[in-house]
Amino acid sequence: MNATTEQTPPVSLGRRIATWSYLHPGYTLLLWLLLPLSWFGLLYLGSLANLLVQSFYTFDDFTLSVLPEWTLDNYRQLLNPSNLDIVIRTVSMAVAVTLADALLAFPIALYMALYASPRIKMFFYIGVMLPMWASYIVKAYAWTLILAKGGMLQWLLQAVGLQPVLDLLLTTPIGGNTLATSHLGRFLVFSYIWLPFMILPIQAALERIAPSLLQAASDLGARPRQVLTTVLLPLALPGVVAGSIFTFCLTLGDYIIPTLIGPSGLFIGTMVYTQQGAVGNMPLAAAFTLVPLLIIALYLWFAKRLGAFHAL
Repeated sequence: MNATTEQTPPVSLGRRIATWSYLHPGYTLLLWLLLPLSWFGLLYLGSLANLLVQSFYTFDDFTLSVLPEWTLDNYRQLLNPSNLDIVIRTVSMAVAVTLADALLAFPIALYMALYASPRIKMFFYIGVMLPMWASYIVKAYAWTLILAKGGMLQWLLQAVGLQPVLDLLLTTPIGGNTLATSHLGRFLVFSYIWLPFMILPIQAALERIAPSLLQAASDLGARPRQVLTTVLLPLALPGVVAGSIFTFCLTLGDYIIPTLIGPSGLFIGTMVYTQQGAVGNMPLAAAFTLVPLLIIALYLWFAKRLGAFHAL
């Protein structure tokens, strides 16, 4: 009786690839990330590198052309009083909007996380996220009508007898002829636009707090104010800092709201747009662009030290 040998069927290519991927998970992850990382490196980091190089080029004021001649004059111009005023004005607005949004967002997030029932929390989520579904430009243009002279906000203030308060605010340094042409109006629009980006990270940080911690603090005799200052605020701080990343950075680089609302003073975003689009001074525009990038990099480093990324 002759012994017969059975031949094993050939292994398919897909099976070989699956086996290799299972045995080499690190290389598999690298292959999956190769295309998006290449896209990120070429387009994003490449664009930043191009900006850095162009910031050292020379702009000929006579011919309005950019010459590939290396110079530091663009960075020296940043130290001019008028340009420093633009940087200070932008950073001050970003800080003010961040603080205002933190004060407004914390009570809302606290109620959503600790007190609201599931049904009420659902309505809060819809109310917070619904404005984010609308177009950013449409919301900015809508606020120009709300803040205009004779607009909805002025009509409301007149109806409740607060028109003298508005007139008094418009005579201060943050005021103007109308709310639509004042720093106060610009601040209101910035605060409204970025408020959802502050509420959600704080609410996520508060959701992570175990109810047993609050109960333990109460059992040890802590009053509600002490629970707020010694338990809730320290544990919610990473969420506040995480939300401030959005509000601060988005305000710092925005140019649409400063163009539509507020006085004629330039912000960093509008200065970059003016130099690059109207004047054609790309080297100075590139140098201005690196200012918020540097500020944001330092702010992100500070936020990471405070554990803000864990609350995102």
